[in-house]
Amino acid sequence: MTDAATASAPPAVKPAGPFSAWEIGLALRYLRAKRKEGGVALIAIISFIGIMLAVAVLISVMSIMAGFRSELLGRMLSFNGHMYVQGPVLTSPDREAALKRLSDVPGVVSVSPLTESPAMFRAGGQMTGGVVRGVRPQDLASTKFVYDSLTPEMRASFGQGAYGGDNILIGKALADQMGLTVGSALSIYSPTGADSAFGNLGGLEKTYRIGGIFSSGTADFDRAYIFMPLEQSQLFFGKEGVWEVIEMKVAEPDQVEKMLAPVQQAAGAGNVVTDWRTRLAAFWGALKVERVAMSIILGLVVAIAAMNIISGIVMLVKNKTRDIAILRTVGASPSSILRIFFVSGAAIGIGGTIAGLILGLLFCLNIGAIQHFLEALLGVQLFNADVYMLDGIPALVDPWDVTWVAVFSFLMSCLASLPPSWNASRIDPVEALRFE
Repeated sequence: MTDAATASAPPAVKPAGPFSAWEIGLALRYLRAKRKEGGVALIAIISFIGIMLAVAVLISVMSIMAGFRSELLGRMLSFNGHMYVQGPVLTSPDREAALKRLSDVPGVVSVSPLTESPAMFRAGGQMTGGVVRGVRPQDLASTKFVYDSLTPEMRASFGQGAYGGDNILIGKALADQMGLTVGSALSIYSPTGADSAFGNLGGLEKTYRIGGIFSSGTADFDRAYIFMPLEQSQLFFGKEGVWEVIEMKVAEPDQVEKMLAPVQQAAGAGNVVTDWRTRLAAFWGALKVERVAMSIILGLVVAIAAMNIISGIVMLVKNKTRDIAILRTVGASPSSILRIFFVSGAAIGIGGTIAGLILGLLFCLNIGAIQHFLEALLGVQLFNADVYMLDGIPALVDPWDVTWVAVFSFLMSCLASLPPSWNASRIDPVEALRFE
């Protein structure tokens, strides 16, 4: 070939790569079906709506569950503490110095020595059992929900008098159960009694004045626990000068495992440091199992909604059999045909996922206004604050939950699009055009 012929020859045309503009454009064009192909458009719309609602419901339910879990865990940890120290430090002569070392550990919010003793409570001819928690008056503020529910007068009266005084704090549930109010008398019976020079005195009973009624936000705690000044508790239960445990609260309870080493160092060798995950192991395990189980169950809803894409793409392939044959005749490869119909199905899934994310997030971020609107519209109270100890439905949007829901929905849409797209790529153009 001469140089002139070479110069005049047209440049070689480079074939389009995978997922090129013409493949994506044709895939989206197929979704805009004509009137005679309205069945395809209808199924595509149904698939879109199904995925949108499934994603929105999944995000909403998981956010509400996360909100309830956060509120419940927060109230339980506020009442019970995050870390505990036990061992020789409790009876050591320099235990006050140990408290100072523990409180100086970065991330530690409060350090409180306390005692807990089982007892029987009697008032007005009724009797029930529970636990008396002895705390120093200055440490009461570390139990946030309890402290916040008390009036300034109740806080001021706690710990006043000889050996801490005779004012105690009881929970609202216990007060309602026994018909008690502030100022009422409550007898506490200790089955073990106190030790004396003559040995153990056996059962011991004393009548105390109710100086305040608290609400921790958890009815079980409000019914079972009574707060008593630490010095009075030590005296009544025969534990003078005794600390049973040092309770600690930290700034980030979720990262408590990072605090174990520095707290252990501050406590000293021979002492045992545990955290709330050990004491509330059954509860913590139940929360994790519930989270995983609900994620799987609700994830199946998204998977089922994505399966509608299969029927839509099957009908689309059937209607476009002639187009497939022509495309194959003019040079389109089987992989190009597969990608065209795959993009059609994936587009439905992506659109439904994005719409579902927006709808779910809008619902969660405005759940309070939606709740109040429905209550006004229906004339009923959907969320009783007296029962749940919350003034509204909690919703906590976790970015990780939103991410995995979006990724899972997209993957299911892609998987649902593959089988019919694969069948489209295997259509023989000769057989497809024989009866046209």
